[in-house]
Amino acid sequence: MLNPISTAFEKAKKEKRPALLTYTVAGDSSKKQSLDILKSISKNVDILEVGVPHNTPVADGSQIQTSAYRAIKKGIKINDIFRIIKDFKKYDKSKPVILMGYYNMIYQYGENNFLNKCKISGVNGLIVVDLPWPENKNFARKCKKKTIYFIQLLSPTTTRMRLKKIIQDSHPMNYFISMLSTTGGKLKVSPKKILQNYNKIKKINPKKNTVIGFGITEKTISKLKSADGLVVGSAICKEITRSLRSRQNAVINVSKLVEKLKNKIK
Repeated sequence: MLNPISTAFEKAKKEKRPALLTYTVAGDSSKKQSLDILKSISKNVDILEVGVPHNTPVADGSQIQTSAYRAIKKGIKINDIFRIIKDFKKYDKSKPVILMGYYNMIYQYGENNFLNKCKISGVNGLIVVDLPWPENKNFARKCKKKTIYFIQLLSPTTTRMRLKKIIQDSHPMNYFISMLSTTGGKLKVSPKKILQNYNKIKKINPKKNTVIGFGITEKTISKLKSADGLVVGSAICKEITRSLRSRQNAVINVSKLVEKLKNKIK
């Protein structure tokens, strides 16, 4: 059976636009709100990334860290995250969900147990920020057996030879980090330069879908729409924070923001 992630990219290509991927932290600012946000934005999103809150993240900027701290404060646990994904899948079975986190949670849970739980709850892909190639080879193989994509991270400074090896080993989706920064930083590189770097990667294997993440906002998204997919995370976490501080409905506000993002790339 084809992984729904690939189906989502095919649909976006038919509509001549990039796939829109959103990132939200599981349990921000409560388990219920986290699930409600996923449900409300899913109609405008092609693939949902759900982040596991971590107290010492190496790749996350301040916006995502703030979201993670809120979730941790409320006592979110890994089993709660699986429950949120499972409940979302009851609402929309076909919408792909990627779980994004750090290897420590997988190690503590046990790789096989973790992957079994992913399969049961409906996780379609995994991004493990601190498990690079080639160290991730065995785990990526285990993911493949479960029809779960292990998504490799590619950076602008990765050598061409290394890129070739990673992409050769990779599953049908890869994630290109637009710039050397944590998430949510302002674009330090022009969209033109990002696309130049991106196109070099795409040439290695045009069949594999590669998305661009880091620093993508309402202002910059339309300039990058020739990519297979675009990931917006920090802008969404920022909107949740703003809504909570203003005592506004975060679900409605995030839904409006995502609709605007979708309209920018049509």
